[in-house]
Amino acid sequence: MFTGCAVFESREVVVTTIVTQPSEGTVKEAVTDFGLIGRVLVKADKHGFSGGVHWQHTDISDELLLFSPLGQTVAQIDRGPEGVYLITSEQKTYYASSVEDLTEDVLGWRLPLSGLQFWVLGTHFPFTMSEKDLDANGRTVAIRQDGWKITYLDYFSQPVPAYNILPRVLELSRVDLKLRLVIDNWKIKD
Repeated sequence: MFTGCAVFESREVVVTTIVTQPSEGTVKEAVTDFGLIGRVLVKADKHGFSGGVHWQHTDISDELLLFSPLGQTVAQIDRGPEGVYLITSEQKTYYASSVEDLTEDVLGWRLPLSGLQFWVLGTHFPFTMSEKDLDANGRTVAIRQDGWKITYLDYFSQPVPAYNILPRVLELSRVDLKLRLVIDNWKIKD
């Protein structure tokens, strides 16, 4: 016979919701250059993915590498002024003007890179309307934007110079897709 007592601690989250309208010329709200290393889990209607991610972002380009759980490159996504390229593990190259359309066509799920470059930093995409929930410390709890709900599940405890506290675990969801990103390492360039 097992006996025991469990005590559950309830935490109240004080939330303030801020509604933002689209604005021009505010792209500098986010840090322009960053790199991150982490893990990603994607659940889509008929497709999914689980593995590692390395992402290098600048204001004019992105390079994302998606890795299998064993470390093999599954896809390389390069975005630049000329468009987006995706190279598969079979060395097939695909091109499109939109990373969202390209990843949906080739991988079977949409990678919302336009918004994600801001969401991973805990802020909203400045060019469309958003609702942003903040906790009592001013950290982002959730963002609702462009049909996506971004939930911030954990933050790094140490501040990063030139930026404050950065997200460690976030979950993006919409009707047909759920994406969880766990960030193991940030590299922020001033």
